[in-house]
Formats: sequence, structure tokens, C-alpha cells
Amino acid sequence: MNVEEEVGRLKEEILRLGKPLDDGSYQVTFGELFNDDRCANIFEALVGTLRAAKKRKIVSYDGELLLQGVHDNVVITLKPEAAGSAV
Repeated sequence: MNVEEEVGRLKEEILRLGKPLDDGSYQVTFGELFNDDRCANIFEALVGTLRAAKKRKIVSYDGELLLQGVHDNVVITLKPEAAGSAV
């Protein structure tokens, strides 16, 4: 799977697990994504996929590198324009 495919799958998983906001974006915590069995089976390197999506301005979150445990409560936001294109 290439990076674009992984970012597309990430959008799908954030839509599945996340909570919709009034502006059309979706939010999920890093811990929810990291600890989800389905995500664990899809993503070999979740942190790398998140960084690629952030670089492409598809998601936003505080910080650069997310680590399990330490950053479980960091909120990841799927931007409204990306959420609309994933449906």
C-alpha cells in the first residue's frame, strides 16, 4: 500500500471512529486510533501515516511525533474538506 492509499484508509478510519463536529470535521484521539484492532491490522506505521496526512493538511493535531501512552489524549482532527472527499 502506498502513502496515498494509507492516508485514504486513515480518513475512513477517522470517519468510523471519530465524532462529527458542526463544521463537518471529525475528531478522534490518538489512543482511540492506536488501540483499535481494525486500525492495528491496517496500519503498520500509524504514526508515519498520521505525519503524512498532517503534511498534506488532511488532519491536524498538536505536536510532531505521537507516542502510545504519552499522547493517547491528543485530539486528531480530520479537516472538513478531507472528510467530505472521503465519503
